[in-house]
Amino acid sequence: MHRIETTQSIVVVGCGFAGLWSALGAARLLDKVGADARSIEVALIAPEPVLHLRTRLHEAAPLSMRAPLLPLFEAVGVRYIQGRVERIRAGAHAVDAVDARGRQFELGYDKLVLASGSRLHRPDLPGLHDHAYSIDQTDEAAALDLHFARLADKPATVARNTVVVVGGGFTGIEVASELVGRLRALWGGAAPIRIELIEQAAELGPDIGPAMRPTIENALRELGVAWRLNTTVSAVDPHGLTTSDGRRIEADTVIWTAGLRADALAAQIEGPRDRLGRLHVTDDLQVAQCPDVFAAGDVALALTDGDGHHTLMSCQHARMMGRFAGHNVAATLVGVPALPYRQPNYVTCLDLGAWGAIHSEGWGREVKFVGAKAKAVKRFINTDLIYPPAPDRAAALAAADPMRPPGARN
Repeated sequence: MHRIETTQSIVVVGCGFAGLWSALGAARLLDKVGADARSIEVALIAPEPVLHLRTRLHEAAPLSMRAPLLPLFEAVGVRYIQGRVERIRAGAHAVDAVDARGRQFELGYDKLVLASGSRLHRPDLPGLHDHAYSIDQTDEAAALDLHFARLADKPATVARNTVVVVGGGFTGIEVASELVGRLRALWGGAAPIRIELIEQAAELGPDIGPAMRPTIENALRELGVAWRLNTTVSAVDPHGLTTSDGRRIEADTVIWTAGLRADALAAQIEGPRDRLGRLHVTDDLQVAQCPDVFAAGDVALALTDGDGHHTLMSCQHARMMGRFAGHNVAATLVGVPALPYRQPNYVTCLDLGAWGAIHSEGWGREVKFVGAKAKAVKRFINTDLIYPPAPDRAAALAAADPMRPPGARN
């Protein structure tokens, strides 16, 4: 095993929203204070230099929901290292990784930003791993896309025309809403498509809250999406599933969306974690028990304001946390004061397929507008706001300013 070292190094683990903006945030501060790149290096390690637009994987053509990052990294002076981190040894200030050829290597660091994201939680349920689809990762969403295309060549039966989406939260609602139009485009407008949401809670969208629920339920009804509450799944098979109360649903497609968990690397860092496996971090996004380790995005639990609200597993929080984490990790090396992470403004924009969307503001999720107007906002978010900046050094570094308004374009 060989070891990669530099004079001083900041290593960012992960290439999602939090990882990308952590690297840019660190590069920005080093550029601002005139730090010599030969003495302090910002490196990002991930399996590929691509931002997967995970928030768009419920749409058709998921393989197109990705943005290349190498030109951007080259423009701002971030070194990309191809590899998958398998072990973090905080005491040794090193990570163990594997490259594309399966070769192991060790990467040393002075400061680390863990931004490796989250994964869909799949419980040990009979048939779930073998027969259920998901949109958690790009390859999984692509497999579902191919599955739907193949079903188009099969005879129309109740099972072929039925899709069960397990999990009536944010992702499940967006998936179910979008599938109505996607499947009619594939299978023909006259196909008797049935899409059903299964939710274990007593209310649809239990984490979304009551303010948005009437609009969501009305949209689903108009789209023809059904739902069952107070229901769990006991088994999945190639042609359907069985619910906890013994009911059988014939369906050639079962999509699992029920719950995320922090990436397993978070468990290798010493410190308290929440029920989702996220590391508790200080105001400057450090892990208190590991002062040279910062965490951002879905692996971190941070306060967003002075009212006790905490970050959610969302790109809205990951992008801003990355900016702060990058600034603060670099600040520790150049003697600049850290900035306490704060993101008091919170919005929700839920895609409801052909019906439109719903946009709310604040932690009480007060509905501001719905339908086509909200859909235009959602389209701007998904096709513009969340994309990485162009590979222009000055513009990209300016976009990484943690004090930049959260809704500003990159």
